Amino acid sequence: MSQAGTIRLAGIVRESIVDGPGFRFTVFCQGCPHHCPGCHNQQTHDFAGGKDVALSRILEEIDKNPLLSGVTFSGGEPFCQAGAFADLAEEVEKRGLDIVTFSGYTYEQLREKAETDEDTARLLAHTWLLIDGPFKKEEKDLTLAFRGSRNQRIIDLNATRKEGRLVLWEKKEEKSGS
Repeated sequence: MSQAGTIRLAGIVRESIVDGPGFRFTVFCQGCPHHCPGCHNQQTHDFAGGKDVALSRILEEIDKNPLLSGVTFSGGEPFCQAGAFADLAEEVEKRGLDIVTFSGYTYEQLREKAETDEDTARLLAHTWLLIDGPFKKEEKDLTLAFRGSRNQRIIDLNATRKEGRLVLWEKKEEKSGS
């Protein structure tokens, strides 16, 4: 497990157009309990792998690029380090950037967990788009935006909170505020 003020990372991508809408900085966390067959990030599964990186160091790298529209949390499983990712998300939002979070858990599972886990609740609260659900090899579809299998959803959490019901994001829509 990572130390306070750090995240256990598999790596980062400083400029991405495939990990969510716009020009993004992507943080790949280390550690995943899902072990989805066919996962394209299998190297992120081992919780003992990767390295601890200070949140301040990640923010320094984000600050170097004024063209970013947002930051994406991918994995591994970001909700296994929900506290650290929520802390990072708070700082990212102060910079006017939005948050996209990938999770192998479904939104419903995360909402249930958030009832008793404050860090999960905080990370969900700071997430604009949640790409949820495990990768399913039998539902693999390379034509989908930002996800690998048809069971995965892109949920607009800002609209979901506002409307009080689950709202899926469509690529043609503009983001609904951060």
